[in-house]
Amino acid sequence: MSEEVRSVGWEAIDNEMERLYGKQEPKHYGPLISYALGGPDPLEGISAYVSQEPFPHWHLVTYGFSDLYENENKDSEYSGYGFELTFRLKKDPEEEEPPAWSLNFLQNLGRYVFSSGNLFREGDYLNANGPIALETDTLIQSIAFIQDPELPPIETENGSVEFLQVVGITLDELEAMQMWNTLSLLQAASPHLPLYITDLQRQTFMDEPMMKEALEKGMEQDGSNTGFLFLDNLQWLQKKSLLKSTYTLTVGAKDAPLLAKILKGRISKKRDLTLIGADLSITFTQAEQSEIKAEEANKITIGVNDQCMGELEEVLVPYESKHNLNSFKKLILQIVKSEIKDQDGKVVKTIG
Repeated sequence: MSEEVRSVGWEAIDNEMERLYGKQEPKHYGPLISYALGGPDPLEGISAYVSQEPFPHWHLVTYGFSDLYENENKDSEYSGYGFELTFRLKKDPEEEEPPAWSLNFLQNLGRYVFSSGNLFREGDYLNANGPIALETDTLIQSIAFIQDPELPPIETENGSVEFLQVVGITLDELEAMQMWNTLSLLQAASPHLPLYITDLQRQTFMDEPMMKEALEKGMEQDGSNTGFLFLDNLQWLQKKSLLKSTYTLTVGAKDAPLLAKILKGRISKKRDLTLIGADLSITFTQAEQSEIKAEEANKITIGVNDQCMGELEEVLVPYESKHNLNSFKKLILQIVKSEIKDQDGKVVKTIG
């Protein structure tokens, strides 16, 4: 094979896995039809190793987010997107191969990155809008990203590559990460999540008193690391009259309690919080006097003082209601019912 087509990136990943697992021969899975030739799977391969510590689990690693052959961007210090994904999944004793859903799951993450251009970074999180293993009775319905604890970043001939581990989390763990920050919460949870192995059968660790205490202390000390919050029911309405203008902010009942906690964690640390809806962004910022600025019809800034922040914290409740704020006469907060839908779009639960 000529130097021009040597698989230097692929070999670098193999070498790092060999350092960890010696001569273990992994299970390897590649697409039947190359993505470049119109196949549906963007990743060129996924290898699965068996690790016995701290308990038997599959350790999957991807090939394809980084440059596996030639350096396609010589001006960048990173190889390709600069990362590969790993995924540790608890292994059933009778399993001889990793479950098919885990391979499809990683390919789906690849489709997201390749189609959107949005990259994953350590500390990111993602709501899967349902079980990460489809049609499985599990609380694991979200994921977070952290550097694989056994695979430090490597330097290849094509640039640097880090190994981002996908960690399966529950919805209330996701909310806790939004209220505080991903990496701090995962670090606090490490006694419950050794090597951050995903176990579809586990319960939430947020019921543990130790975790509740860590979350409360972390929020008080650090505030929230969530700068952007996407809301399905976000709406903004301005009503003008001869005497004054009033503004109505509408949010969903499902999002209201979380919004209150994140907003407090941001404003208390003099950090902005931007709410993102359909063609609408509303940014909350700390101000001595509460005020509203509209740079454009769909781009609003709401300055809130301490009194207004305290009142918002009280009225952001998970049921249908309408509140005229005493601390900010111009602003009306409306909370509407939220509909929770499954992956087929069917309403399975109504909140509020």
